[in-house]
Amino acid sequence: MIIQSVWQKSFGFFGKPVVVKPSETELTIDAGLLPIRQFDETIGLTEQFADALADLRYEPSVVHSLQEMVRMRVFGILADYPDQNDHDVLRSDPVFKLIAGRSPNGKDLASQPTLSRFENAIDVKSLRRLADVFIDQFIASFDEPPTRITLDIDPFDDPTHGQQQLTFFHGYYRQYQYLPRAITCAENDLVVMLCLLFGRAHPALGAADDLQYLVGRLRDAFPGVRIVLRADSGFGVPTMYSVCERLEIDFTIGIGMNATLKKLSDPLLQHVVEQFDATGEPQRKFCAFWYQAGSWPAQRWVVVKCEANAQGTNRRAVVTNRPGACVLPEAAYDDYTDRGESENRNKELKCGLQADRLSDHRYMANLFRLYLHAAAYNLLVRLRRLVADPPPEPEQAEVPVEALAGRERRQYHNRRRQRDPLGEGHPCTWQTRLIKVAARVTERARRVLVELSGSWPYLEHYRQVSEQVLAFSPPVCDSS
Repeated sequence: MIIQSVWQKSFGFFGKPVVVKPSETELTIDAGLLPIRQFDETIGLTEQFADALADLRYEPSVVHSLQEMVRMRVFGILADYPDQNDHDVLRSDPVFKLIAGRSPNGKDLASQPTLSRFENAIDVKSLRRLADVFIDQFIASFDEPPTRITLDIDPFDDPTHGQQQLTFFHGYYRQYQYLPRAITCAENDLVVMLCLLFGRAHPALGAADDLQYLVGRLRDAFPGVRIVLRADSGFGVPTMYSVCERLEIDFTIGIGMNATLKKLSDPLLQHVVEQFDATGEPQRKFCAFWYQAGSWPAQRWVVVKCEANAQGTNRRAVVTNRPGACVLPEAAYDDYTDRGESENRNKELKCGLQADRLSDHRYMANLFRLYLHAAAYNLLVRLRRLVADPPPEPEQAEVPVEALAGRERRQYHNRRRQRDPLGEGHPCTWQTRLIKVAARVTERARRVLVELSGSWPYLEHYRQVSEQVLAFSPPVCDSS
């Protein structure tokens, strides 16, 4: 523990002097990490993560275990400490010591130089094992074998500021960057697979190989599962179509509007413009047809959306092999647009948990840091699903909540935000309402006592989350 020199300050705005001085009692501002750590103990996320790493250090000289340092970094990211430098102070925090498995009165945790050496020592084999750990944990997250798994694949930009390996200037984003790519699951929001591409790489680089490996793992665990893939036009390349067709994946992938597609959809676009001019009401209609690009070995089904409204016209197209797309092209397209939720998940990972802080020099170290951020995200997502308490569906609803639209959808989600802020809460919500709480930590002979403020406005959240975590037992999914 770092003991500050004795001092006190006196403020006079109240009438009586307001005296402020350091306390010699062990204090923390991150006591909300404790129920999350208990949940992690139950599902084994950070334990499995650390077990995948090779420890090549001389064992008699090891002071800080890999598991200890993984937990420092993952829980630090959850608590808004995304960098190694933050741990030069956090290493003496009593809650972080408990999380890492040390006594609050014990020796300090790893320093920034130790964590830097740890991240830079990760080898290729460890990263490959980590990829399998993420898939293993995804499979284990299902209570029962799923009949359908919807995979969304999407990259996001990660600006860099320094001499990181394999960062290059990207013309579209107009910055030096990495290009992380994530495959997420629409059914449970988890990150299933990660890739860190060099700065100006094509987003589909290696995606077909990743998809083939992932689908093989999923079908080994869940024979007969229907796998659906959704991706934007950056993945509209022949290799992606071919691997989906060969693996019997239902896909819907965006495709850029070219001269041929525009010519085929011009009559519908003209029709919606005329309808808008006549009625003043926004128009949205669909057409679909067989189309074969020059690089395709055969025709594929293309759905085109044509819109006309006060802002002008809008045309978008997708390539799909989904059953029913020939009969109901609008439904196939609307299912594709739902992949916007995966972009929100990437936003949480990048912005909420600051996965764009890949500031090590070595590329391999930065890929490992991306895995650390994704592990923190997956831990939060699984806990978020456990504590979710959405309001009941409207009694007279004609459609399920997932299908609500317009005003009814907004009203339902407003009620949910009031009743269930943690169930749909972004990382900043969890930090405000659970993680960032001051506490006094006292270690005694038989227990460690953590005392929270009884006037803390979110104390009830802490109690509810703790009760649900303690009552939780992980599902045993029979994949046979």
